[in-house]
Amino acid sequence: MRIAVAGGTGHVGSHVVSHARARGHDVVLLTRGAGVDLVTGAGLTEALRGADAVIDVVNVSTLDADDSVRFFETTSRMLLNAQRQVGGVGHHVALSIVGVDRAPHGYYAGKAAQERVIEDGDAPWTILRATQFHEFAEQVYQRARIGPLHVAPKMRTQPIAAREVGAHLVALAESAPAGRAPDLAGPREERLVDMVRRFARTQGSRAWIPAIPLPGPAGRAQRDGSLLPAPGALLGTQTYTEWLAELPVRTARGR
Repeated sequence: MRIAVAGGTGHVGSHVVSHARARGHDVVLLTRGAGVDLVTGAGLTEALRGADAVIDVVNVSTLDADDSVRFFETTSRMLLNAQRQVGGVGHHVALSIVGVDRAPHGYYAGKAAQERVIEDGDAPWTILRATQFHEFAEQVYQRARIGPLHVAPKMRTQPIAAREVGAHLVALAESAPAGRAPDLAGPREERLVDMVRRFARTQGSRAWIPAIPLPGPAGRAQRDGSLLPAPGALLGTQTYTEWLAELPVRTARGR
């Protein structure tokens, strides 16, 4: 089948693309590098012609609720409108986040808005909510700083390998539209601060990384378990420890 992947060069999208191709599917990238702009819609209709399914894993780097809502509503509507114009796209698959309905704050507000746009649309759809990825620890290590000091939010999470999420999204696209698919999570709960510290050690850093509680409802949701999967969720197989063992060891510079 022909699968169009929105955000096909990102953390999850690259795994979606590689797995879909390994399964013998014809993959179309919906990215700016491929001449498609999901915000303006430029090149989108042409790229979707002949597609059987769309997998939407597009992302935006923001913690602002308004920016997140604007981005995800815009890109989702652009995709759905283009699918309607070309016809024949029988399945819209989107990646969301476990607990987004319990903590629709900040970035999560955009994912909640994305779900509503898809649910209210006329395209057959499947939404998969997954927990944070193992790769999230590296993102936090690189971005969460107070001056030269690395920090980590206090957060309970049950992380999963991005490649397992990518493979599961392809399997969903190959199947009939299912509405809300069962949640997908990693095999065990972790503390984000431990994940970040362990990632730093694999990179050669021995710096102190303090845990900080983020303020407001988003921070409370991170700490109280609102973002953990409910009973009945599907569980991946690769643990965070196993994921770390696959990383190349680098020598950290400075802190």
